[in-house]
Order: sequence, then C-alpha cells, then structure tokens
Amino acid sequence: MSLQKIDAKMLSKMFLAGAKNLESKKEWINELNVFPVPDGDTGTNMTMTIMSAAREVAALGGNADMESICKAISSGSLRGARGNSGVILSQLFRGFTKVIKIQSELTVSVFADAFDKAVETAYKAVMKPKEGTILTVARGAAERAKELAEGGEEDLETFFRAVIEQAEYVLSQTPEMLPVLKQAGVVDSGGQGLVEVLHGAFDLFMGKEVNLDLNSPAAPERKTGFGSSYEAQANAEIKFGYCTEFIILLNKPFNVKTEKDFKSFLESIGDSIVCVADDDVVKVHVHTNDPGMAIQRALKYGALSNMKIDNMRLEHQEKLFKMSEDGKAEEKAVEVSGAAEHPAAPAAEPEMPHKEVGFIAVSVGEGVNEIFRSLGVDHIIEGGQTMNPSTADILDAVDKVNADTIFILPNNKNIILAANQAAELMTDKNLLVIPTKTIPQGITAVINFVPDISVDENEQTMLEEIGKVKTGQVTYAVRDTVIDEKEIKKDDYMGIGDAGILAVGQDMAKVTEEMVAAMVDEDSELISVYYGADVEEAAAEELRDMLESAYPACDIELQSGGQPIYYYVISVE
Repeated sequence: MSLQKIDAKMLSKMFLAGAKNLESKKEWINELNVFPVPDGDTGTNMTMTIMSAAREVAALGGNADMESICKAISSGSLRGARGNSGVILSQLFRGFTKVIKIQSELTVSVFADAFDKAVETAYKAVMKPKEGTILTVARGAAERAKELAEGGEEDLETFFRAVIEQAEYVLSQTPEMLPVLKQAGVVDSGGQGLVEVLHGAFDLFMGKEVNLDLNSPAAPERKTGFGSSYEAQANAEIKFGYCTEFIILLNKPFNVKTEKDFKSFLESIGDSIVCVADDDVVKVHVHTNDPGMAIQRALKYGALSNMKIDNMRLEHQEKLFKMSEDGKAEEKAVEVSGAAEHPAAPAAEPEMPHKEVGFIAVSVGEGVNEIFRSLGVDHIIEGGQTMNPSTADILDAVDKVNADTIFILPNNKNIILAANQAAELMTDKNLLVIPTKTIPQGITAVINFVPDISVDENEQTMLEEIGKVKTGQVTYAVRDTVIDEKEIKKDDYMGIGDAGILAVGQDMAKVTEEMVAAMVDEDSELISVYYGADVEEAAAEELRDMLESAYPACDIELQSGGQPIYYYVISVE
C-alpha cells in the first residue's frame, strides 16, 4: 500500500528514531576518525547535538504540531551543536525545518525541497566547504531527492529508500575524494553519522519497533560500512533483546532447502534459534533485536499464530533493580550523612564589573588555564581536545562576562564553527571569534591585545599574529593506520603539526625532537613547551635542555600545561 504523506506525529517519531540510531553507533563512528588520536569524537559530537534536539522534541509530547516540532529540532540542535560535524548537522536541520514548518503534511515534493534547503544552509555555514565529507553526502542525497520529485515519484517508501541508497553510495565514494580517508581505510565519519540518522528514521517509518525512550540504553551496534571495529557496550550481557516465538501455519511447501534458507536468515538477525517443521506447521523460537524482521520473513510462508515476544533486557533490568533496592537505601543514608557535613550550597559568584572588552578561552589543564587567567582572560570554558563545548556552553559563558564586546578563543579547529554559531545567535553583546586552532595561538592572541586601540584594530592584529604561530602536539595512536605515507602502529607516539603528522615512533623524546625539527626554520626565535599531566617535570626539563642545545638562536620557554591526552604542546614563533 502506497503512503504519500506523513503528519507531524510521524515526523516526531522518525526524528527520535534517527537520534536513537545515531546514539547507538556513536563509538563506532568515533573510530572512523582519520587521525588515530585518543580524542576522536565525531560520533560523540553528532550524538550530543541531535540528542539536544531530541529532548526538546520529546518534551512536546505526541500531539505537537509541525511548527512546534520544527522549532524544537532547530533550536535544540543549534544550541546543542558540538564540533564541526555537530554544527553542520544542526545547520542541515535548520535548513530542513525552514521548509517543512509551514506544512501540515509532508510529501515527496516537500521533502525534496527541505533536503535542498538543508544542504544550502549547511554549505553557507562553512567558510571553506570540503568535499568528501558530511556535506557531500547530504548534497548527494538532496540531489537524488530532487530527481525523484521532478520525475513524479509520490510513494514515500520508494523515495526514502532511494535517497538513503544514494547517501550510502556517496559515502562509499568519500575515500576517492579525500586521499587521507583512503589511506586510513575508512569512510567519512560525519557522513556515516548522517546516514545512521536517515537509517533510524526510515526503520521507524517502515514499522520497525524502536524504543524512543531517550533515557534507555542504546541498542547494540549493527556493523555496517567498512573501517569499523566497534562492539556495543550497552546491554553487553544480553546481545539480542527480544525472545520471539510463533507458529507458522504453512500455505506453501516448506522443504529442506526452504528450512535451511529460513534458518540462515534467523541466524543473520539473532541466536538461540529453534526451527522445527512438522507437516503443515513450523514452530519458531529466536532471540533477536528485531522481531519484526523475523515475523515479516515468516509471513512469506503462511499465517502466524501463538505469537509471543518478551523483552529480555527489561526483565533483566527489573531483576537488577530489585536486587539493588537495599543498596540504594544504604546509598541514600550516606547522602543524608554527607548533607549534614555540607549543609550549605556554595555562594553565588559575585557579578563581574562592567568592561568594554572581555575574553573567553576554551582550555583544558590547570597550568594552561592559569596562563590564560594571568593574561586577563575573564572566563575559561573547560574543554578542547577531549570534549568540544556546545554552542549553548559558549552562550552560557558569554552571559557570565559583563562586557560589551567579547573575544572568544576556541583554541581548537573543531570548536570554531560552534563559536561562530554562538556569535550569530547573540543579540545583546558583540561576540567576536578569533579562529585560534591551538592553545599557543590563543595565548599569542591574548598577548597581542592592546586596550588603547579599537576593537577592529585588535581583531586584525590578533588575526595576523596567530598566523605566525606553528604548533606541534605529541600524543599516542589508538589504532594501526597509514597517514601521510607514515605507517602508524597502535600505541606509537605521534608528533602532529598544523598540517599533518610530522613524526612517528616508539620513543617519546625522539618523536618530540623530530617534530620540533620539522617546525623550526631560520626565522624562528621562540620555542614554547607546555608539558602535560602525564609528563614528569624532570623529563620536560631534559627536553628543554636538549632544545636549548639544538637551537641556541631560539629562546626556550618551559611551562606546566597539565593538559590530558597530549604529552607536549609546543609552539614555534
């Protein structure tokens, strides 16, 4: 039966299902990041972005109109956007909802127009769009949607299926567009995230049973695409959650080959399989995450009876809940005891005196944070390498700085788009983004601020000065790969420069030396070393002594940064 339009209620469910599917795949998508660094977080950023919107949609209930749902999707994703992939996803939603919010029902032609507007909006949000990314996947899907609409297609199932197939095809071609993806053996992680959203929404549209409770654990991972090594952690003790039983009342022959094919299908979607054929009936038992697929295949052979589906995870959780009641009571007693020791909440921070110009910096590591504070930064947003702050986090920080104009230093290339988005949403303050990609660039920007000149002159000066800073960062590899023709093994040390990997090896000191050597030239005057939380001061001092010996024409500065993940952050100016 052809379905040619859907209403706001179905859209709401499809969006929530898309969000849940992305959430269940986030760790796998994280592993698709090209650079094998321990802070690869595309899946996390996209999930936190869409879940911010999903919570607003869920809060509306099941009877909200199209305009309310669109507002929740757009505002929720914009404020919750984290990282470049999250911001682009939020912009796709923003453009999409601009078209559909004025409709009461959605047809193929409306969806095609909405996809087109989504892509247009997202491309405009990125200063230098790069092909082979989530943008390319979205554009491919939108172009296919337009072809179908112009060709007279009206059936939504046919339309959705074709659009997703095109998105998957474009995704599979991203390694041909970006050689670095091909070298690493992965598709674009952001594009994969978008495809998972589409898959989740389509599954619900097709009648698949989806748990839309945003507080429930994510479903186990379905391994698709290539470059994946993710295994689901949620509900690890129960791989397949639904105990499914039924009897098929056969209306066609069920021979040995048919039985073998049916069993093979059941094995592809679950385990604990029992399939017993007896004359004109077949008794079936399977543990699966998708009972609907088992039932749909069985209907090809006849009518069904004695159907029974039990949620084994829910039963398991209920048992665990019952076992933990005594423990919770004990924990509550501890909380009450602790409350007696700490009776009062901390006093609110005093309001900051008004100033014309203020600074916000994104930073992590107490040493680095203290450097920014000492240079006059008014507010530190904790985050950066290991957690990209959202647009809402940035807006909240802006509220805490009592200044007419505020410079924000993202200090990470994956935070710049979120900062730009926050600046666009500001109405009562002038938020200026200095696109610092590293901590040393941020420090240089603040140092070059001159209170006696205009905001515009300061902005221009800072932009010029950060362009003179080279940054290298030393961390470790989380997987085997090949990048920039360098073979990298898991746990190798990597020296990563502004444009790629500069050094790889098993000796941290040697890798650091090679990285610095690749950064220093005859015009270099200053080398600043910020050592991380996992580096002993003595080892850092040895590195400083080596640099002083190797580069006598340069001043060497050594400071404790305290940053996690990155053993050294080193700048050359």
